[in-house]
Amino acid sequence: MADITVTELSDELRQAIAQLEVAEGLEKVGIVTRGGDGVAWVHGLREAGYSEVLEIQTAEGVVEAFALNLMEDEIGAVLLGSDQGVSAGDKVKLKGEVLSVPVGEELLGRVVNPLGEPLDGGPAIKSKQRGLVEREAIGVMGRKSVHEPLMTGIMSVDAMFPIGRGQRELIIGDRQTGKTAIALDTMINQARQKTGVVNIYVAVGQKLSKIARLVERLKSEGVMDQTIVVATSPSDPASLLYLAPYAGTAMGEYFRDNSKHALMIYDDLTKHAGAYRQMSLLLRRPPGREAFPGDVFYLHSRLLERSAKLSDELGAGSLTALPIIETQAGDISAYIPTNVISITDGQIFME
Repeated sequence: MADITVTELSDELRQAIAQLEVAEGLEKVGIVTRGGDGVAWVHGLREAGYSEVLEIQTAEGVVEAFALNLMEDEIGAVLLGSDQGVSAGDKVKLKGEVLSVPVGEELLGRVVNPLGEPLDGGPAIKSKQRGLVEREAIGVMGRKSVHEPLMTGIMSVDAMFPIGRGQRELIIGDRQTGKTAIALDTMINQARQKTGVVNIYVAVGQKLSKIARLVERLKSEGVMDQTIVVATSPSDPASLLYLAPYAGTAMGEYFRDNSKHALMIYDDLTKHAGAYRQMSLLLRRPPGREAFPGDVFYLHSRLLERSAKLSDELGAGSLTALPIIETQAGDISAYIPTNVISITDGQIFME
């Protein structure tokens, strides 16, 4: 028997693997190596892309997740549901698509979770179109300067700090200072003035009782028919809190790209950053200031840059953002407040 070198053996193995990969009907499968606390580590799926959907086959059924950590040997995946039943040895398949949510007129008047599933007891959302949760912001040449006012109905704001369609205006302050009230009044004013602006209210980790009161107020004011509520509560997995603002933005972009005007309310981005910190620490990402990962600025910059006034060539639609930040004892120099202050076009400070 002829001697064979390690190099020759390695080459033969690579050729054999390559032939297997192109074999007809072959399905690429990974294995869960460990999991828990809403995350799973998967070995064997090198082809997975960022934010790609994975299907974990557990003894209790299929659990969906999405890839967030991409390494040479392993993938750090965040589960989109309960981690009960996910254990080492479970098979994982690529779904062949990135995260997306249903978009369109069918969502108006509905309360949904970040995956587009109804929470109001109504029928399932039957939308023919879907929007990507993660999407690149419109480039400079596709934008137009902000020149149309978006009236809040609050005289002090409209007179001293006027907001334009396509602008990003931060509402910042401590608890119980009226931040959500400003956003709510702005949504109601759009219906009173018959502006045709579509409202998307994103509740990130808010109490269910607060969301219920807000929905009832919108219904009593006749605004709910032009509003989409994307709701998450503190009991939801961190993955849903993380996805909520991006999912709501995808829904708003549908109207913006169809020459309409939409208003985004993010309530609030402090809890959003906290959910991202939780996921990052579970995925063993190096912590930085206040234990936040190093890319926490990019977390919010890529979100808020999607709000814009489009050029006439692209339909002249707009997406206006009113992000909310909750401070502690009026400390606007903390990490997350200073980040969002630097991203937004202006700020309304409540005290």
